[in-house]
Amino acid sequence: PKHIIILAKNNTGRVNLYKLISESHLTYYAKRPRVPKSLFQKCREGLILGSACEAGELYRALLDEKSDADVARIVNFYDYLEIQPTGNNMFLVRQERCTVKQLQEHNRKIYELGKKLGKLTVATCDVHFLHPEDAQLRAILQAGQNYSDADQQAPLYFRTTEEMLKEFEYFGKEIAYE
Repeated sequence: PKHIIILAKNNTGRVNLYKLISESHLTYYAKRPRVPKSLFQKCREGLILGSACEAGELYRALLDEKSDADVARIVNFYDYLEIQPTGNNMFLVRQERCTVKQLQEHNRKIYELGKKLGKLTVATCDVHFLHPEDAQLRAILQAGQNYSDADQQAPLYFRTTEEMLKEFEYFGKEIAYE
């Protein structure tokens, strides 16, 4: 299973989102709610699909060094692509799966894919809590779920525009402000 962002753009989308949520819990539930791509295709009207975080299909394809054709096929499924601050994925650096520079390169690659394939790329925070100090509360919840790195929280707080611009300054001012 991979993460995905699903937004409803109108009333039809709201109804289709409810269908997806219901089916994910009633028909496809396996330790957590899931939705097969075939069901997305049936209920796609009125929905906007985003590529999500590092647990999404696109980011995983980049980490797994999938072929350009596979990556292009994945990109074409989504309505928009998502990139996030490198701090969100520092666990990959701690696991020695990549470096900070490679995290930045993945974000650049996603941006370039969006440009090349006509998809909007959006920088998001993947917000899980409002303020940086709220990370303590998430750490407690994750420790209770036996997360081995619960005490090493990613900065998943709601950032200001200025903070986001600083996070993506390695793109250059023109692209960061895009």
